[in-house]
Amino acid sequence: MAANGSNAASKATNNSGGKQSTPSTEQVVATFQRMRQEQRNMASKAAELEMESNEHSLVIDTLKDVDPSRKCFRLVGGVLVERTVKEVLPALQTNKEQLSKIIESLNTMMLEKGRELTEYRERFNIRLVGEGETDAQSQSTTASKDSEGGNPKSGAGVLVS
Repeated sequence: MAANGSNAASKATNNSGGKQSTPSTEQVVATFQRMRQEQRNMASKAAELEMESNEHSLVIDTLKDVDPSRKCFRLVGGVLVERTVKEVLPALQTNKEQLSKIIESLNTMMLEKGRELTEYRERFNIRLVGEGETDAQSQSTTASKDSEGGNPKSGAGVLVS
């Protein structure tokens, strides 16, 4: 019985191994939307961290002119802690540097995700609603002429809102 099960599994892989299946239109759209959402999330996080970095800069600039022995308060994990400027200033500068590195890496990740999106759009001929409507009209005219000539790839585009 075990041999029959493995033969059935090998037949299934052999049947699918010969053809490379293309994803359905719904799968293409869902994957494209997911990739766009990932890029939006990265942009949102980068903007949030940029604002936090600007706040750090403001505090650092303010504390530079203050006496190092003066007490100040810092919010750590939701708890307000009393420290001196001398203790807080280096920690703020370190945090700001780390934020800058994270923002830089997020920006490179967003660029890479943008390239992936562009490649995906080109591979599956994805057009966004309202994008290049004159191009779409000329392509549909060309596609109708190609379909008369028997070109099988003429209607392979996906429209995404």
